[in-house]
Amino acid sequence: MAELFTPATAWSGRDDGPGPQHARWHSVIDTSNAGRWRDAVALLGFASDEGVARNGGRPGAAAGPEALRAALGGLAVHHPWPLVDAGTVTTQGEDLEGAQAEVSARVRELAVGGNLVVVLGGGHETSFATHRGVVEALGPLQVINFDAHFDLRQADRPTSGTPFRQIAELVGDDFDYSVFGISEPNNTPVLFDAARDLGVRTVLDVELAELSPRECARAAASAVAGSAPIHLSIDLDVLPAAVAPGVSAPAGFGVAAEKLRAMVTAVAATGRVALVDVVELNPQYDVDNRTAKVAARLIHDIVDAHVRAVAAG
Repeated sequence: MAELFTPATAWSGRDDGPGPQHARWHSVIDTSNAGRWRDAVALLGFASDEGVARNGGRPGAAAGPEALRAALGGLAVHHPWPLVDAGTVTTQGEDLEGAQAEVSARVRELAVGGNLVVVLGGGHETSFATHRGVVEALGPLQVINFDAHFDLRQADRPTSGTPFRQIAELVGDDFDYSVFGISEPNNTPVLFDAARDLGVRTVLDVELAELSPRECARAAASAVAGSAPIHLSIDLDVLPAAVAPGVSAPAGFGVAAEKLRAMVTAVAATGRVALVDVVELNPQYDVDNRTAKVAARLIHDIVDAHVRAVAAG
């Protein structure tokens, strides 16, 4: 049986020469697994699709972290913040709960160091594990999720459809959850009822379709107004299937990429994001790495917006 945790492997990408003027993710990211990094952008992979399988989705998201690293590798870096890769946690067999505990522990350690933690999923079961780790390190978080689904299901065991219900049970009265991009046809009335009962701020995909990117950004920023740290989650199935075919559950309508980018960078520009997770990339069904590339661009732009906000004080 493979190890539950593996250190980061070598990154690769275009090489235009030495020095910061030619910096790309692959040339500057620290893969030494030295630990105890501080004030960095820290990536962690979660190679898991057990939650997707339990939820009746199509498997393949376990290959997401490596596809995201490959897509990020060649992107140019325009800021001085350290980039580090903390390795990958892998779900072994059906032991999702054990892998989630390992993710929580590693995320907690990274968050204690003041790092911006970016977790590369994996199915959306990722989000409960990552959230628990940051809560243990920093206390209550605001959650904003960009997703076609609420992921508030009740089930006998964790799945990719239960993470935000689990978070609600974990934090109780501190549950602060907004979700943008909900597809009404893909969520049953019982899920809308659950969202209402839990006080979830809900914005439908069709509502976002009526707004400009700037208006979308304002709405997302308003949803995270306050002073608490933020958990920013992106389920790639929020994008139209033509933009993101390589996901566990492709969207029949979706949210335009330019609007999603405007919203996630507006949230990052608060300077309060402590945790990002990007989930449901399924490389087996991707076309020309289209989904991986748009996901990498979103991660890159979130990091840039966060770095600028922190630098500005």
